[in-house]
Amino acid sequence: MLMNKSFRMVGLAVAALFLCAMAAEAQSRIATVELPQVFEKYWKTKRARLALADRKADLKKDLDEMQETHKKLVLAYQKQLADANDQAVSAEEREKRKKALEGKVKEIQESEATLKQFVSRGDAELEQQMRRMMDDVIKDIREAVAAKGKAAGYAYVVDSSSESLSKAPVFLYSSGESDLTQVVIEQLNAAAPPEPAGGSDKPADKKEKKP
Repeated sequence: MLMNKSFRMVGLAVAALFLCAMAAEAQSRIATVELPQVFEKYWKTKRARLALADRKADLKKDLDEMQETHKKLVLAYQKQLADANDQAVSAEEREKRKKALEGKVKEIQESEATLKQFVSRGDAELEQQMRRMMDDVIKDIREAVAAKGKAAGYAYVVDSSSESLSKAPVFLYSSGESDLTQVVIEQLNAAAPPEPAGGSDKPADKKEKKP
């Protein structure tokens, strides 16, 4: 009985040592990165957002001009419609004016269709541009994280900001000793272009803003 108890004690001790060794191994091989912080502080993220906002402003300017033209068409139609219903003129003249309105109705319908197509194409273009830019940013971040992780001998680098499907944090505790967030940010921003004169963050050339 005593021997069995001793074996159990030894077994528990070995298991405890094994778990400690595994914990130490895991601690030395796993690092963390706070991905949202890296994403926000990367210079390319800022440039991508500025380029996207600039393109959105260009599209809005074009849309405003098209809407103004459409508005003028509608106002002209309404005036002609009022003239066509003017009881001060003969029935023959009113009929003639109503016939002339048919072309205006078609023109307005075509203008409305053009506006809808422009908005749809513009939304699709902005979405594609945003996806390309964000994919490029994430690709750079992944490469920087992989480089730092390999250089430091880590087997895994995990996002410490991850959440479960219930929105609860996946990592409930991290000592922060193996956090690579700052070094990754520094590596990514090492190649940042110089700030334009005057401190403006807006790219000077529109062509440069559209990757």
